[in-house]
Amino acid sequence: MSRIGKQPIPLPKGVKVQVAPGTVKVEGPKGKLELAPHPAMTVVHDDKSQTIQVTRPDDERQNRSLHGLTRSLIANMVEGVSKGFEKKLKIEGIGYQARMDKKTLVLVVGYANLVEMPPPEGVTVELPDPTTIVIKGADKQKVGQYAAEVRKVRKPEPYKGKGIRYDNEQVRRKEGKSFASGA
Repeated sequence: MSRIGKQPIPLPKGVKVQVAPGTVKVEGPKGKLELAPHPAMTVVHDDKSQTIQVTRPDDERQNRSLHGLTRSLIANMVEGVSKGFEKKLKIEGIGYQARMDKKTLVLVVGYANLVEMPPPEGVTVELPDPTTIVIKGADKQKVGQYAAEVRKVRKPEPYKGKGIRYDNEQVRRKEGKSFASGA
């Protein structure tokens, strides 16, 4: 039995769940999310204990893998609509900065043109200061994907460390050219 898949998903206060054939809808203070689980997986909502349980039909290899995946996706939906997800990015480099133009993130990271990145629906961007970007949202996949796209604009380079990095990311630094006196 899958260790992750067999665990029940507890529902915090203020989170409503609707389980219909082919869809699972989760609604909370931070938003609404919907998932279409694999047809082989059975999702059951228990009103008394306020939990969601995912079961699989048999121990076939694909069903075992889908069991844990489905449970994790639903657990992330529940966490997203109750607490939300957040990614922090730091910009390092002289003259590198970010700003908001209406709802679009504008990056100044050493290119001739400004890089404009509108966030997807359900994702918000905050700038506490010009070198810090905070990406928030209820959908873990959308928050992570948008953060990865922003980082991809100017990845941190290994010599000076300039670029956009995650807040807790360690960048391996390389030594530059060394001019040895040749004789």
